[in-house]
Amino acid sequence: MEIVADASAFLAVVLNESDRDWVINKTLGRKIVSPEILPYEIGNALIAVRKKGSLNDREVLKAYDISQRIAVKLVPVQIHDAIKIALRFSIYAYDAYYLQCCVENKLPIISLDDRMCDAARNLSIKVVE
Repeated sequence: MEIVADASAFLAVVLNESDRDWVINKTLGRKIVSPEILPYEIGNALIAVRKKGSLNDREVLKAYDISQRIAVKLVPVQIHDAIKIALRFSIYAYDAYYLQCCVENKLPIISLDDRMCDAARNLSIKVVE
């Protein structure tokens, strides 16, 4: 079974955050799908963490490399439709790309972002809990 995973799920795993084991357990045995934007968003998030002083340069690069070893099928999404979702729920377009991925592929989502999960439920997307 396939599942859409957002950048927050990937970051929890590669940064060894408190939700790491939960994400791993919920995705075990599933094929992970994400919009093509995923590696760019992970890179951006890691730089943001670096700017806060939580990671050094070497750790940023190591975390990114680890994220790239996680098997994921990157797929295109209809950006126009994703922007409609972003506008409807007042969320970032980056977040809406994941929701659009779920809609287009009829897949559930795993995310640690509460606002995205709320929007997903409003769109009748199954949220992994």
